[in-house]
Amino acid sequence: MVKRRRPYDIVLFGATGFTGGLSAEYLARTMPPNASWALAGRNRAKLEAVRGRLGGLWSELPLLSADAADPDSLRELAQSTRLVVTTVGPYANSGEPLVAACADAGTDYLDLTGEPEFVDRCYVGYHARAVETGARLVHSCGFDSIPYDLGVYFTVQQLPEGVPLRLRGFVRASAMFSGGTYQSAITAFSRIRPNLAAVRGRTRAEPPLTDRRARAVGGRLHHDRDARAWAVPLPTIDGQVVGRSARALDRYGPDFTYSHFAAVKRLPSVLGGAAALAGIAALAQVPPARRWLLARVPAGTGPSPQRRARSWFTVRFVGEGGGRRVVTEVAGGDPGYDETAKMLAESALCLAFDEVPPTSGQVTTATAMGGALIERLIKAGITFTVVDEPPTAPPSRRQV
Repeated sequence: MVKRRRPYDIVLFGATGFTGGLSAEYLARTMPPNASWALAGRNRAKLEAVRGRLGGLWSELPLLSADAADPDSLRELAQSTRLVVTTVGPYANSGEPLVAACADAGTDYLDLTGEPEFVDRCYVGYHARAVETGARLVHSCGFDSIPYDLGVYFTVQQLPEGVPLRLRGFVRASAMFSGGTYQSAITAFSRIRPNLAAVRGRTRAEPPLTDRRARAVGGRLHHDRDARAWAVPLPTIDGQVVGRSARALDRYGPDFTYSHFAAVKRLPSVLGGAAALAGIAALAQVPPARRWLLARVPAGTGPSPQRRARSWFTVRFVGEGGGRRVVTEVAGGDPGYDETAKMLAESALCLAFDEVPPTSGQVTTATAMGGALIERLIKAGITFTVVDEPPTAPPSRRQV
């Protein structure tokens, strides 16, 4: 009730960046007319430019001053709203003070991070406080990691209850990655020791499961019949998020495992990509080389609408358990920008206005919003389908 008396339902922090601007435009198209929301950032002129693009009903939208380097402004921001949505990264460098402010104020929080170190640090530092105040801290609300977290949640619903479940996910995409994602990846490559320290800290702080098992497990490089491609293990945050949802939700069964892969048609592409990634990771350890890498793709930049319109992603899931096997698929358009902005905005609208399970502390999208968010995303054009695969016929799809 305290949060409902605040001036704003939702504040978007970082609206002047590329993905932040797309998120503001999406919210302007979909926000309930009686909702109260605002844009926040450190540059008033840039905020006014974003507001000018929204026009119409939102021509007088409030603009709030806040700076990721100014904890006092972040505390004031968190106390003014029920929910803060932030696109300001890399989060490991600049995101923690806002999480702290939201946890203290009992304010719900959403971000786009794909940085495991940041998420683990936030769990250790702010989960317990958020539980006390009722704040919901939901990370990774874009292409990292909604298609995987909610795709697995959707797939689990098609399988029997109370039995061990094994799921595998295979992602394909044709798109330009975002400047923010690139900056976060280079930052993560350069912070191997802090990443390991964050993992150890979370392991010590997080209570173990005692009556069930739920985990993400690494796979091996192989040609997969279900993916019809080479399956390349992806050591990204996505599998970790799925594992945390499985830990929190009994519906995932007494013994749950998930493995996360990229599906690549040609083996030379796999080998070339692995070599390039290893080279970038090595360069990121050297400060001058890291600065050069970071300058290649600045944060806040992105491709044209025409290029984004040609982009797409699909994630195929294969689930097995209790003598049943099911294949599902999550698919959409441009993953790095348009669909990420859509996922973030729909997550904000869902958490702010929909009936969702009661949760608090650091929670995942599946735990906090589950089916309500899936319904929103389907209405917004992202498909969740069960794939029928007759033995001799080409696959067909039916949307659920």
